[in-house]
Amino acid sequence: MPTEALGIRQATVEDLDQLVPLFDGYRQFYGQASDPVLARAFLLDRFRHQQSVVFMAFDTAGAACGFTQLYPSFSSVRMSRSYILNDLFVLPAARRQRVAALLLAQAAQFGRAVGAVRLTLATALDNAPAQRLYEAEGWKRDETFCYYNLTLQGLTS
Repeated sequence: MPTEALGIRQATVEDLDQLVPLFDGYRQFYGQASDPVLARAFLLDRFRHQQSVVFMAFDTAGAACGFTQLYPSFSSVRMSRSYILNDLFVLPAARRQRVAALLLAQAAQFGRAVGAVRLTLATALDNAPAQRLYEAEGWKRDETFCYYNLTLQGLTS
């Protein structure tokens, strides 16, 4: 799959059939059991309530091969919009072909277009390949703040 022929566009609710397997694969990558029914319901709810922005990558045959999902947030200090790049996933067969880099670039282009001051993401401490990609694409590791989480129910991720 040559990257110059790769297509990336913002997903709509009509893309659910192609998006659900990717989203389910993303969740499985992070140790969750496959649940396409729940994945569909979760994504449908995000679309219906306009709670996220999803970009999908397509190979030359038009098959979905990756996605990223952004959740809106805000900076009180800067009094501006920001986005959390919460999900990024590329099918194993499409990896090492710059699909993830193109999805990151599309997310950044979108953020700039809507006036966001930043995109933020987090990845596992042991996910060295992702960290290398982010740094190669201009993302900077935060050296100013420590981030903490408080688990309110269920899973710790």
